[in-house]
Amino acid sequence: MADSVTLPGPAAGVQDENHAVAEAAGLIGAATFSSRLLGFLRDMVLARLFGATAAADAFFVAYRIPNLLRELFAEGSMSSAFIPVFTEYHTLRARRDAWELASAVFTTLLSILTGVTIAGILAAPAIVWLLAPGFHDEPSRLMMTTRLTQIMFPYLLFISLAALAMGVLNSVRAFAAPALSPVLFNICIIASAFLLSPLLAEPIIGVAIGVVIGGAAQFLMQLPGLRRRGLLFGWRFQPGHPGVKRIGTLLLPSLVGMSVTQVNITVSTILASFFAGAPTYLFYGMRLIQFPLGIFGVALATAILPTFSAQVARGAWQELRTTLEFGLRMVLFIMLPAMLGLILLRRPIVHLFFEHGVFSAVDTEATAAALLAYALGLWAFGSLRIVVAAFYSMQDTKTPALVAMGAVAANLVLALLLMAPLRHVGLALATALAAMLNVGTLVAVLDRRVQGMNWNAVGRSAGRVLAASLPMVLVCVWIAGLAVWSREGDWAAKTVMLFVGIGLSLTGYIGVHALLRSEELEVLWKLVRGKFRHEAAQR
Repeated sequence: MADSVTLPGPAAGVQDENHAVAEAAGLIGAATFSSRLLGFLRDMVLARLFGATAAADAFFVAYRIPNLLRELFAEGSMSSAFIPVFTEYHTLRARRDAWELASAVFTTLLSILTGVTIAGILAAPAIVWLLAPGFHDEPSRLMMTTRLTQIMFPYLLFISLAALAMGVLNSVRAFAAPALSPVLFNICIIASAFLLSPLLAEPIIGVAIGVVIGGAAQFLMQLPGLRRRGLLFGWRFQPGHPGVKRIGTLLLPSLVGMSVTQVNITVSTILASFFAGAPTYLFYGMRLIQFPLGIFGVALATAILPTFSAQVARGAWQELRTTLEFGLRMVLFIMLPAMLGLILLRRPIVHLFFEHGVFSAVDTEATAAALLAYALGLWAFGSLRIVVAAFYSMQDTKTPALVAMGAVAANLVLALLLMAPLRHVGLALATALAAMLNVGTLVAVLDRRVQGMNWNAVGRSAGRVLAASLPMVLVCVWIAGLAVWSREGDWAAKTVMLFVGIGLSLTGYIGVHALLRSEELEVLWKLVRGKFRHEAAQR
């Protein structure tokens, strides 16, 4: 939280709002943790069954399209464009007006995306031809990628409707169901891999079918929550509704602004198709990055956007500055140690979780190298979501879009320069560097927009994080250097050593923060104590 935890600062109302943001982020983070664990299990299943084979490369290139859409809609532009406008309606107008807006958006979205989905299925051969230039000399792999793309394209429709439902629920501060819905997505894929894939001539097709079923499940899971709050969508075809027009105006630029990281990853996937196994290595490397980013970075950004939007609606700019500083400090508190841990333990993590079945030691080394490059930008990936959310709360989607286009161009140039000497690792490094450029530019613009932030507080927070990370670094270096990682088998010993190392690292990190009387740790500790007291009072 801001320095006001221990020093004179913002009013109690701001502290209450920041505490509410932290509590919401904790709820979303806990739900997302469950989803990411299942997602991790899903990736282990896919690695064991398909390794880094041609079928796996075809699937991950085809999956880049629905995965890109999931990142954009479920965790990005849909919420960023919808929540500020819906929050204004819900805060300043009657509930009936808010319901009519949500229903009009639902009907318009359903109508448009049904057409887009049909067009995407028909255009899949051309899309894959553009996405996988490295497959042009292998007709069978190109054909399989096309087929998988056609199967998974309806996911666009389901995930967009799920994102809209999430936006409505998050606007009324209902976070649990939207955050838990990806759990069903991962369960559907895992079940399809085990139950459906063995029945098919091409087993990887069963996984693609599971992606579509999982997307539908994410949408359906949120409908009971909408019904309980009297906000279940109705059929109101009103594309000319003033709120729909405003959301549409915000949506297109926000697609560009929020998509920069995913577009850069897509560029990497396209270029990676020239290297055998590279699409798979990049996918698993980014999946490990998404674990801390999804649990905390996305959770905090999701929780903080409604607060930003409400503060802007009230014209409370000092409160917005305080909340923004709080968000950036909490990102550094989590993401910097996570970055160091992933870098130092990259090989043990990939070896333990993925090196089974047809996933070889060579695949482990290549995936760990991609993870190293991606991890360098983890702090930027996390900060970017907070900064962009602040712009969107002001209903300014053009500035992030313009900066994002520059970052995409920089990523393409860097990728072309680095892919020759570093192969897929250069592609991952280009993505990380582009994210740093993107967030640095946006922060400079935002600092002027809000008339100056308290960078001294952010700097002191970063200093405490680095000091607290020292014992964690020492433990990680020791664990990574153990001889057990070079031996065959011994999976129990390896599991114990890795999790003991992680536990010691966290203990050391938290211990130093406690000695330094860190405000960030105090915020989290108060949150945990309050949660336990609330549960005890209910028993």
